[in-house]
Amino acid sequence: MKIVVVGATGMVGSRVVSEAAGRGHDLLAVQRSAPAAALPAAVTVVQGDANDPGFMSALFAGADAVVAATRPRPGDESSTGATTTALLDAAAKSGTRVLVVGGAAPLRVPGTGRLVLDSPEYVPAALRPIAGASAAQLEACREHPADWVYLSPPAVLEPGVRTAQYRRGTTTLLVGADGTSRVSAEDFAVAVLDELEVPCGNRHITVGY
Repeated sequence: MKIVVVGATGMVGSRVVSEAAGRGHDLLAVQRSAPAAALPAAVTVVQGDANDPGFMSALFAGADAVVAATRPRPGDESSTGATTTALLDAAAKSGTRVLVVGGAAPLRVPGTGRLVLDSPEYVPAALRPIAGASAAQLEACREHPADWVYLSPPAVLEPGVRTAQYRRGTTTLLVGADGTSRVSAEDFAVAVLDELEVPCGNRHITVGY
């Protein structure tokens, strides 16, 4: 499978690239700035702007899937919806399926019906700008005709250990028996590749332990 990863040097993007390379896929890694992080030797690296749909659609042509793992710079969270739309425009033009790496904010809190975005126990005031950006990101997807799937992480997504074990859900936050909602970035990347290889059929999905 030929996979294009946009945002390939971020926490999630870099792990998606490594997971996909380990599974033998053909990888094109797209970075916003000049290459700086080390990626697997077999990966083709390109510098490009996610907000340029013409350039991106040319990169996406012939690919089987795109992983959109971009994140806004601090203070620029309001750009997230437009960037997502630009990537969806490019994917639609090239006819390529795109998996959008989103946030937990648009999920529902189990047993309450509240959005995670509106739940201070998960989103303190300092994190509301980036959480709100992920909600806008999902809204941009819902309004777009491209072939997309939106993958929400649990409340905590951070570097850790690859176990290849996780649970999959749809629009409700997954919480473990110990009350935590988390998954390692390594296992999140496993879930990304599992979805690309065997789509579950839902437009909005989530994973967690």
